[in-house]
Amino acid sequence: MLRTLASATILTVAMLGLTACGDSDSGRGGAPTTPVTIAVTFDGDTVTPNGERVKVATGQPIELDVTADVPGEIHVHSDPEQELEYDAGTTTVEIAPIDQPGVVDVESHTLDAVIVQLEVS
Repeated sequence: MLRTLASATILTVAMLGLTACGDSDSGRGGAPTTPVTIAVTFDGDTVTPNGERVKVATGQPIELDVTADVPGEIHVHSDPEQELEYDAGTTTVEIAPIDQPGVVDVESHTLDAVIVQLEVS
């Protein structure tokens, strides 16, 4: 009886472990695989959002849905730094996942403006 109870307990714990590994929202190391999507609009000499904080998890994919009147470049002050080009019209650009917790500025150097601050935790 004791051996059957022990076997059932081990089997239950093993099944719970397998279920946890199968989470569809997690990638390697438990990072979410669903991207954070941020809408960015450039219109003349203004950008929206303008300096707002956005929370993301370490390793989480990040997409910028950019609508712009002229082509340009976005600079991500991550390690390593990233420079992302966008076209006039609508463009989706991907920021490489950030593996270090902290605050990462995403800027337009053309406008000398912080678009968003990624709060990575």
